[in-house]
Amino acid sequence: MALLFRSFFATAMSGYYMINSNGVPTNAIHGFIKHLFTAVNEFKPSHVVCCWDMGSKTYRTELYSDYKANRGEPPIELVPQFDLVKEVVTELDIPNIGLVGYEADDCIGTLAQTLSEDSEVYILTGDQDILQLLKENISVILLKKGYGNYAVYNEALFLEEKGINPRQMIDLKALMGDSSDNYPGVKGIGEKTALKLLQTYESIEGILDNLDSLTKSQKQKIENDLEMLHLCRKLAEINCSVDVCCSLDEAKFNIEHGKMVNKFNELELKNLDKILSVQGSLI
Repeated sequence: MALLFRSFFATAMSGYYMINSNGVPTNAIHGFIKHLFTAVNEFKPSHVVCCWDMGSKTYRTELYSDYKANRGEPPIELVPQFDLVKEVVTELDIPNIGLVGYEADDCIGTLAQTLSEDSEVYILTGDQDILQLLKENISVILLKKGYGNYAVYNEALFLEEKGINPRQMIDLKALMGDSSDNYPGVKGIGEKTALKLLQTYESIEGILDNLDSLTKSQKQKIENDLEMLHLCRKLAEINCSVDVCCSLDEAKFNIEHGKMVNKFNELELKNLDKILSVQGSLI
């Protein structure tokens, strides 16, 4: 979803929707495919899976009605591309994974945890929330501006940059909140203070066990928002026990060139020749 939205707004800002002869916009699909194959060319995976959100209503919105309530409806030019991009992915013989009531991140987390037991997993996304999944055999490829520009994270790099381990990122977001996902955390506690507290006391439990060691202001802020703090941690944590599965056999990256080209021609997806030709024997 991060790749699709990014691809849409990259051209939509200038009013370029790539509307085909059937009147269907394809700019998000075009950009998504370009991001996908650019990453495949760079990292050369043996298997590929795509995970999707399945609507805006999830167990998180049931826990907190204002969760992501700051986000408007998707642009009308993007709406038809939600289903069409999945059709394209299907024709590439890449599994589409999603589950109603959960976010794509939850599906990613569940599959990554399972598949990392025997394989090396790379997660391509534009969403830094995924960094909490970093562990042995799980790396995160964060998209930067443009195509082919990445920041590749493992546990060691995350620890070096943040001074906390990836799992502590959940408590970090619970403390400081997340304006993008529209949950507040503890009012008056920002990233700098939250990081310092976690570096000192390791976890929310550690902080609560040592409230008397905090400044008077910090203690009062946390006590005032204690219920919200615990709720925000539930919102921030990626659920890695979702009822989804995908075997390595299903996910083997093996594109049939004819099927792919037929689908691209059907949707009039153009100017992808250069990036696809780099694939060589893979297509």
